[in-house]
Amino acid sequence: MRPGTRDDRWMRAAQDESRGGDVAEGAEFSSPQEAANDALVLAFGRLQGAANRLEYILGRSLERECGISHLMYEVLLILGRAGGPGLSMRAVAQAQVLTTGGVTRLVDRMAAAGLVERADDPDDRRGRLVRLTRLGEETVVRASGVHVENIRRYFVAPLPPEDVERFADDLRILSQSARDELPRLP
Repeated sequence: MRPGTRDDRWMRAAQDESRGGDVAEGAEFSSPQEAANDALVLAFGRLQGAANRLEYILGRSLERECGISHLMYEVLLILGRAGGPGLSMRAVAQAQVLTTGGVTRLVDRMAAAGLVERADDPDDRRGRLVRLTRLGEETVVRASGVHVENIRRYFVAPLPPEDVERFADDLRILSQSARDELPRLP
């Protein structure tokens, strides 16, 4: 990294912020151009842009090759991780940052496609759980093969090999930090 480059300014801004500097809070800009070209604003915009483009590319591939949306795939993964009797709609909603109404509509579509089913909650007579069907299990396994190949192609291959593990760790930290800031559903 050359001193004085945007990357160098971003690194200094990020370091100042990590030391409690006033970069994020109280940042003052004298013009729209200065605000739009702030190193932290640009870095976050790149992250958001990359995530949106990757979501589109990988999501379209799942739809074409497996007949499911990326959101459906994520719910299949959540249910696959949970195993056992399944998860409550509330737990699925919280894991995907969806409203309970949104997850109900999604689960309805997934149930109609034969990917999930609702079952009685053994710990709550009034509760219902969502769990994978056999087709859901087969679909998540097949879709994961497609997804991993696309992740390798579009997410890992463009990065320097020595940076991949650190980048994945940093994304985990960011994801957990953001998750901890979200309000919990009632």
